[in-house]
Amino acid sequence: MAGYRWRLLTAPLIRQNPITLQILGLCSALAVTTSLDTAFTMSAAQTVVLVLSAGIVSVLRRIIPESIRLIVQVVIVASLVAIIDQFLKAFFFDISLRLSVYVFLITTNCIVLGRTESFARHNPVIPSMVDALGHSLGYSLILVLVGSIRELFGKGSLLGFQILPTTDQGGWFTPLSLMLLAPSAFFILGGLVWAIRSVRTEQVEAPEFVPPEVELERT
Repeated sequence: MAGYRWRLLTAPLIRQNPITLQILGLCSALAVTTSLDTAFTMSAAQTVVLVLSAGIVSVLRRIIPESIRLIVQVVIVASLVAIIDQFLKAFFFDISLRLSVYVFLITTNCIVLGRTESFARHNPVIPSMVDALGHSLGYSLILVLVGSIRELFGKGSLLGFQILPTTDQGGWFTPLSLMLLAPSAFFILGGLVWAIRSVRTEQVEAPEFVPPEVELERT
């Protein structure tokens, strides 16, 4: 049992990462990773929502009518997101402003709805919450990594602390403004996907089209 839960927790970190393998949750990965603090906050918010929603759905799984299960799941997730949003506005107002509408997009995040629908709805509470935590950590790992790269090379800082002395401060580093734009996140995510699939070749998808001459060589 412990080994099963350990696999649920660790598999989504690299081997089954929801962003690099399943290409889910890209909106937040692109939009809120301009700095490390927003990436951390978004990761924490999604972790709380995903773990709690998975636990609640698992508890109610035997009494939720099949015909309205998706509606119930969305209501549960949306309620948790509303609570998280009010918490951020109360205690982290500046970060809440920078996250803007992306907190509410957790409600429709494919990772959240995917785990509640495909796993929590069919499994007991503890495995469901462990599975949700694993996918949250995998999601958070990518967000924090992308946020660190973008802030470091876009501003020369991490969490607001200056790491690379910039030229306007008499240093040597010229911030790369492209890193603060959404396209940079595409490039970084693409590089991560390429690096992981170069090492873990089983994650490489089969080509949708095989040229006839290649098919003849195979036969």
